[in-house]
Amino acid sequence: MERCNMKRELGIARCGLACCLCSENAHCAGCNSGECPDKDWCKNRKCSKEKGIAGCWECENKDCREGLLGKVKPYAFTEFVRRYGLKELLDCLERNGKNGVVYHRSGIIGDYDDFEDIESAIAFIKTGKKA
Repeated sequence: MERCNMKRELGIARCGLACCLCSENAHCAGCNSGECPDKDWCKNRKCSKEKGIAGCWECENKDCREGLLGKVKPYAFTEFVRRYGLKELLDCLERNGKNGVVYHRSGIIGDYDDFEDIESAIAFIKTGKKA
């Protein structure tokens, strides 16, 4: 199990994933740095940049499931930011990490990945506890 230190300054990727907790953040400066290894293929990065918005959470199309939004974790993180704000997401992720919640436990799979619906994932983000 690889634990990552929270690098709050890296924030949240345009798709909602947490660059601040990513296991790659030791050598990646995050989605908005222009150095992200996925920048050439990431639909969410390209779309949000074309629309001039900070991330998918600012998009008018709340039902979009393009790119990484087709997965529960990034869509739940995006929806969390829509509802509660970016600072609140970072605060929850930091608190959860201090309480033992792991973002990437095995490869890129961790405690935030074991959800089939966004409401359960959002509840977990808020509490750090599975229902």
